[in-house]
Amino acid sequence: MEERKSVHVRSGDTVKVLSGKDKGKQGKVIIVSPKEGKVIIEGLNIGKKHVKPRKMGKPGGIISVERPMYSCKVQLVCPKCGKATRIGHKILSDGTKQRQCKKAGCGEAF
Repeated sequence: MEERKSVHVRSGDTVKVLSGKDKGKQGKVIIVSPKEGKVIIEGLNIGKKHVKPRKMGKPGGIISVERPMYSCKVQLVCPKCGKATRIGHKILSDGTKQRQCKKAGCGEAF
């Protein structure tokens, strides 16, 4: 039986990198892969990829691409206070869940 996995960030969220070569940098999440527990962040964790020319006239070479990183290495940035924060969930009266900032004095829902 396959276990359901979830990731604390979504596509479009702004996150801060907690560890690795891009520690302290912020970027926007492009792709989330819950099955692997990884995210791809725009402009961060850049790696080189060797590309072979496939079609006539199309050049090959070495290109830079964003590589996936584990979601546990990133933390969500609150849109109101602008700080990296853990997120809590608030259950609304209609039964839906809403994410909220856990920083003291903020509590912004997003």
